Parts: sequence; C-alpha cells; structure tokens
Amino acid sequence: MTSERIYVGSYTSQPGGGEGIGFGPLEEIAVAATAVDPSFLVRSADGRFLYVTNETVTDPPEPGRVSAYAIQPDGGLEFLNDQPTEGLHPCHLGIDPTGAYLLSANYSSGSVAIHPIAADGSLGTASQIVQREGTGPNADRQEGPHAHQVAFFGGHVFDVDLGSDTVYTSTLTPEGTLEEVDRLRIHPGAGPRHLVFHPTGAAAYVVNELDSTLTVCSHTDGKLQVVQTLSTRPADTPGENYPAELLISADGRFLYASNRGDDTIAVFTVAPDTLSATLTQTIDSGGNWPRHLAFSADATTLYAANERSDTIATFTITNGALTQSADPTTFPKPVCILPA
Repeated sequence: MTSERIYVGSYTSQPGGGEGIGFGPLEEIAVAATAVDPSFLVRSADGRFLYVTNETVTDPPEPGRVSAYAIQPDGGLEFLNDQPTEGLHPCHLGIDPTGAYLLSANYSSGSVAIHPIAADGSLGTASQIVQREGTGPNADRQEGPHAHQVAFFGGHVFDVDLGSDTVYTSTLTPEGTLEEVDRLRIHPGAGPRHLVFHPTGAAAYVVNELDSTLTVCSHTDGKLQVVQTLSTRPADTPGENYPAELLISADGRFLYASNRGDDTIAVFTVAPDTLSATLTQTIDSGGNWPRHLAFSADATTLYAANERSDTIATFTITNGALTQSADPTTFPKPVCILPA
C-alpha cells in the first residue's frame, strides 16, 4: 500500500457520510477539516491553498458554496472563508493559470461561477455568474443545462455541459469574466461530463456520462472537432452505466475512465497521431460506483474513489495497464482524491 498522503473529498449529507475532508496515508486517513459535502478539491499551484466545493446534496438542495483553506506545513487545513456560487450543486473546480480566479461548475443550475483569489488565498465575491442554456434528448437528465467541469488549456477556458451536449470555449479576461470564442456540440444524448487534453495540445478527449462513450476531438487554438467516438465498455456489456472521471497519462499514451454501474476502470491506448484511441483493458474498480480517479504524485499508482462501497482502491500502473495493488481502504462516501 502506498504511503503517500492524500486529501479525500466526500459526501457528508448522504446516509453513512463522514464529517468532511480526509487527509493522510491510506492506512491512517483522518478528518482534516469538517465540511459539508466537500465533493471536489483543487490545490493552488504554489501548494499553499486548498479550494473545495460544498455541493450540499441535501433534500431540498441548499445553495452551493466554495471554500478556501490554508495548507499547514503538516498538511493540516486552516479554514479561510467561503463564498456562495449562486447556483446549485457545484461539482467541479478549476484555478486559472495565473492563480487569480477560481471557477466552479454548478451542476443543477447549469452555471459557472468565477471568484477572485486574494493574496492570502481567500475568495472574493463572484466577478461573474455565467448561466448556460439548452436541453438534450434525455428527458430525465437533459431537461436543462448541467455544467460538470471547468478546465484550462492553451490560454482558453473549457466548460462542459452535460445537459445540452456542449463544450464551451472561452477566454478569461483580467477582470474575471468569460468571453465565448467557440462551442462544440457532442452527439445528442451523449451527456459530456469531463475532458482532458493530450500534452501536445493536438487532441482532446471527452467522456460522456449518458451513453458510455469517449469522444476524440482534434484541437487547434481552442477549437474542437469530433474525429472518433467509441464505447467505454466492451461490446454487448449489459446494464446501465454512467462514466465519471477521465485521466490521461503524462506522456499522452493512455486514457483512464471510470464506469459507474459496470464498476470498472477502462484503459484506452492513444494512437501515435493522438486522434484515435482503442479500449485495451477494463478492470474491476475495487468497489461500487467509482466516481473519481487520480494519479499518485509519481504517476506509478492510480486511485479509485468508490462512492457507494465507501472504499478507495489503488492500482499499480505498468506500461499503461492496471493491476490492483492492495485491499481497498475504507472511507465514507469518497468522491475525490488529491495527492498531497
């Protein structure tokens, strides 16, 4: 089992949920900070601050918030402040490359919130709330916009909307506002959730939650164009399945997607030209409902946060392939892993 220390985000409002943000090596994880539904975590580039979504998955839902913490020398967390996202169920965060703004994706309200980051790491009042629009053919899941990710690459901001099958490309102004420059329409009913970029920037890969597919796109200066679509599951796999997280190896040769329902991790080999991929492995996720995946700091281990089985599984990576390396560790409702 790895001795690396990790932060763990979780759902505290669910039955059996814990108290907040976990921290420590896998065999010694303890609560570093009490928090309500800290479902996604990001760290500042200088390693001094941690930012957290407070998704508040209560019924009825409460307005979402984002929280800021100062990271102590021992890895402990000191609460700085929080701010409302002015939306429902913030589920993903991104820090712009200058370190000036924190962006959050509000799933249920289909909006993106932008908060300035002060020199002391605290968050200011939102500089903009961007409300997306649109629907898709899946009546249960695409009745309106559902923002699910904010990502940065090559001077652009990309926000992924599951509800309208759209990836938006924007620039972020110095004043903290988004200016749209392009948008990609994924095939209807796909439900795009997360995307990653090839290190060369020549391609982007989108995992689609509603039809268990991976979309490969060419990429030039913020503009995406679909070139391939393939399944995240072996042919003829029965039952419902909802992919969640997508990772790419540092060398761009392999992609990893979590399958909730099948409870597997799918491994794809990326072609040398970056514009196609092949499903080369599926392996049991070591639990139930793998919501999040993360690499260890040295990229030799992959973590899987299995939300419904209250377990974190670890896998050794060998030439792209995965092998489960130890018995899963218990942690209540884990939904995000961040190596310290």
